[in-house]
Order: sequence, then C-alpha cells, then structure tokens
Amino acid sequence: MKRLSFLFLFLIIAGTNISQAQSAPVLYFCERYDSDDGEIGVTDRFTTGYLTVVVKNDYKLGLRDVHIQFDKYDHNGRKFKFYKKFDFTIEPDMKYVFFEKNDESDMTFEDPGIYRVFLLDKNDETVASALVQIIE
Repeated sequence: MKRLSFLFLFLIIAGTNISQAQSAPVLYFCERYDSDDGEIGVTDRFTTGYLTVVVKNDYKLGLRDVHIQFDKYDHNGRKFKFYKKFDFTIEPDMKYVFFEKNDESDMTFEDPGIYRVFLLDKNDETVASALVQIIE
C-alpha cells in the first residue's frame, strides 16, 4: 500500500510540473520569418550568412530596448568571446518576437563555428540564450 501511495504522489507531482506554464523565455533560430507561413527552417545548425533569432514566452516580456549578442567559441582559449551585438526596440507587451536583418542590424555570421546568442535587456542582463552552429 505504501508503494502505491508513493507512486500516486509521484505521478501527481510529475503531472503538476509538466502542466506548469513556461517560466522563462525561449530563444531559437530559423532561416527567416514569413508573414504567411511563419518560421521557415527552424534548426540550430546553419550555413554562414544571415539568420533570424526568435524569442517566445508565455508572458509579456516587459522589455523595450534590447540587444542580440553573439559570442563565438574560441577553441584555443576554450571559452566564448564577444563577436557582435545588435540593438533593437520592441514593445513591452510582446510575448513573441523575431529579430531579423534590417537597415540597422545586419545579423550575419561570416565565420563557421559555435555561437552563444543572447537576448539582453537594456542593462545587458540575460533574458534568454541558446547555442547555434554555423557551418560553411
């Protein structure tokens, strides 16, 4: 009987955790965003060139001035080093936003490698991050 009670309690706790809302923004990548078809080519491996950074959250992000920052992994130093940073303005009530090339921000990866990509707030605090591999 104790085993059955323990199993029942475990299932309730596990089910509660599964059904909880997302508590933090998720950052991921796609080739481009299309107004009709949405995200095109979602993956974490791209060839050199431009890509679109997507951030999704269950709640309003509450941000206005943000930055997308790329840090490239340095195999010799065995750590990530700053590569590029781009400034964007978004609406505080946004839950879903995609960052893509525009007149001011050419978010291009010229060099193959492993990159850590961040969404940073106006104080350069990390809101979300993810890794992407760039190949030739």
